[in-house]
Amino acid sequence: MELIDTHAHLDGEKFDEDRAAVIDRAVKSGVIKIITMGDSLESSARSAALTEEFAPVYAAVGIHPEEAQPMTTATDDQLAAWAVQEKVVAIGEIGLDYYWEKDEEKRALQRSIFVRQLDLARQLHLPVCIHDREAHGDMLKILKTEGKGLRGVLHCYSGSWEMAAELLKGEWYFGVDGPLTYKNAAKLPEIVQRLPAERILIETDSPYLSPMPLRGKRNESAHLVYIAKKAAQLRGESLEAFARATRENTRDLYGI
Repeated sequence: MELIDTHAHLDGEKFDEDRAAVIDRAVKSGVIKIITMGDSLESSARSAALTEEFAPVYAAVGIHPEEAQPMTTATDDQLAAWAVQEKVVAIGEIGLDYYWEKDEEKRALQRSIFVRQLDLARQLHLPVCIHDREAHGDMLKILKTEGKGLRGVLHCYSGSWEMAAELLKGEWYFGVDGPLTYKNAAKLPEIVQRLPAERILIETDSPYLSPMPLRGKRNESAHLVYIAKKAAQLRGESLEAFARATRENTRDLYGI
């Protein structure tokens, strides 16, 4: 069995003391590749550098909504410079987060830099990795307009089935993470059951969102198997078949 963790944050300080060991444990657990996501210019620089240090690691570069700052041409140029590297495969993690941000002016800034980074991805012919937390209405509106012609994944999907059905009309994938294994997973298990096999990616979002039975501990890519097992069980598929499908989906979206 071989799995791909399509969303991690390996550059973060929580991995500073044992990053190499974390990657080694992932490989030994069957995780053959990890995509680490930038969430600021500094994080993107670190993520791009990790692709050169560790063979299983790929990266995305971008500015997360929680790090929203006005973008300039220099910002675009820097992201574009990283994006031409062979193992930088997407613009991300980008998007909207209304859970943490209540100020409307700052939410407007989030929308502005999100749209700007969507346009950058279009120019660079790259997919996008999207963060959407309690901003579903604005997210769907933006993807229907500014997201035309783009491909990408809704990371740690938390929207409704109705929203998913709309996104399935385009070339959007759905990231499934640790919350699928929680008792309060609510509507997510049903959505995972209904999604087409060719639109699902699996992620850890490590060091966050540890799956059961490890909830509350630092997450890492080696824990991806718990998510894969739960998703396969819900869908009535073998773990091997589910792993194969998600590998193929990752190759289709990210080219790895």
